[in-house]
Amino acid sequence: MADADLTSPLLASDHIVLTVHSSAAPSADGNPYRALGCDDELVVPPTATLDPFRNGTPVVEGLYEWAKTILCLPVALLRLALFGMCLAVGYVATKVALQGWKDKENPMPKWRCRVMWITRMCARCILFSFGYQWIKRKGKPAPREIAPIIVSNHVSYIEPIFYFYELFPTIVASESHDSIPFVGTIIRAMQVIYVNRFLPSSRRQTIRDIKRRASCDKFPRVLLFPEGTTTNGRNLISFQLGAFIPGYPIQPVIVRYPHVHFDQSWGDVSLGKLMFRMFTQFHNFFEIEYLPVVYPLDDKETAVHFRERTSRALATALNAVQTGHSYGDIMLNLKAQEAKQENPSSYMVEMTKLEESFHVSNTEAVDFLDKFLSMNPDPSGRVQYHDFLRVLRLKACPLSAKIFSFIDVEKCGTITFRQFLYGSAHVMSQPGFHQACEEAFAGCGGAVKPYIVEQEFRDFIQPVIISWNADEVHELFMLFDNDDDGRIAENDFVLCLRRNPLLVAFFTPQPKQKEFEGNGVIEIV
Repeated sequence: MADADLTSPLLASDHIVLTVHSSAAPSADGNPYRALGCDDELVVPPTATLDPFRNGTPVVEGLYEWAKTILCLPVALLRLALFGMCLAVGYVATKVALQGWKDKENPMPKWRCRVMWITRMCARCILFSFGYQWIKRKGKPAPREIAPIIVSNHVSYIEPIFYFYELFPTIVASESHDSIPFVGTIIRAMQVIYVNRFLPSSRRQTIRDIKRRASCDKFPRVLLFPEGTTTNGRNLISFQLGAFIPGYPIQPVIVRYPHVHFDQSWGDVSLGKLMFRMFTQFHNFFEIEYLPVVYPLDDKETAVHFRERTSRALATALNAVQTGHSYGDIMLNLKAQEAKQENPSSYMVEMTKLEESFHVSNTEAVDFLDKFLSMNPDPSGRVQYHDFLRVLRLKACPLSAKIFSFIDVEKCGTITFRQFLYGSAHVMSQPGFHQACEEAFAGCGGAVKPYIVEQEFRDFIQPVIISWNADEVHELFMLFDNDDDGRIAENDFVLCLRRNPLLVAFFTPQPKQKEFEGNGVIEIV
């Protein structure tokens, strides 16, 4: 081989062709929310397999049940008459006990409590009318001086009647109970502590009232159902903190309703149907077990840890699993039922876990469900891409596709409510979300005046909506312009992004997508 000098070509041929094999063009970042501090991909927990609210026998089934129901119809009429008579007598006795009593902040005088014994005996007769001729008890109530607070699982409307008869406690109940005919008056005689679960100020006042009454031996015990709603009794749902913040010893109590043919849990069954089926049974079984008192470990124990120890004691005694569901899941279920969804329980998301992770309230979750239901989910509860765009007033474009792909964690071209809710909550909880909303408004023109107009809105998001026409931009603008005056104030702008947090991607910096437009051949001459 001859030696090559500096003027000799390194390659003998006149040119070389390099073929670049690439399965795809260089891709841009698929996470449209990285500018907010959202570095991780969305993770959506799998759907819970347990439904703690489902009644096991919602309808009368089988020859035995139908025969028994028909046979017990005359008995049911007698029981209904007994129920009405006892309720009337108890109501009159309660009115007498409450007559002229104005000082409701102090313990009820003893003579009034003695009058209330008439109502308590009527309560036992009401239980008899519902088919609870005898009640199995295990354990005993601890003295009030030892355990001033009692917590119990909540399965039906039966256990409050029983506790009223057996213990005559102060009960913590929703404000809505006060308006129930007859029952509201009797509840007031228990020196009820009312709470509005949707108002933080009401919840704080409730905790102060619980602490004040638990600290005074002249008040009766304080009874709470920490689950906040009824379940099917086969599982526990998450406990609220109200009973555990005061830091007093607590006696857990569990109730059971053993059955073969008739599940007595309230669950997802109407009150009228449940009462009718109770009236048409030979006997309904009810068991109550008083568990050992749970004491706070020390002054440094948190209410959360105290709650965990107490709920573990209840779950162990019940041999049940505690789920992350809460009253918020009931709200979602009812909303899905109102919308005639085929499987309403599939819209429950274990709200306690979601709230702990992303600080999303029950009402916010219901609002997100409203939005999702307007996307016309199919019978399996899934939404298509075009319906997603329609409700958010978007047009198909690369950024819209990235937003949908971000929450479509299964990459199947459809999304579920769980994915939509977790995706929205995940974006809204990012550290840069609120700042991004304010900076977007300022960037649109809000830095120099308290509102922005449509042209400023369009100019700001122009880099990511190149293919949109004026009408399509107007549709998105109208989503923010609630009062239809052609202007968007800062509060309306931020509120709209909180209700539709996925849209914030249109107002945050996005990496430019570089497309590889060659034919895969590089020619070097």
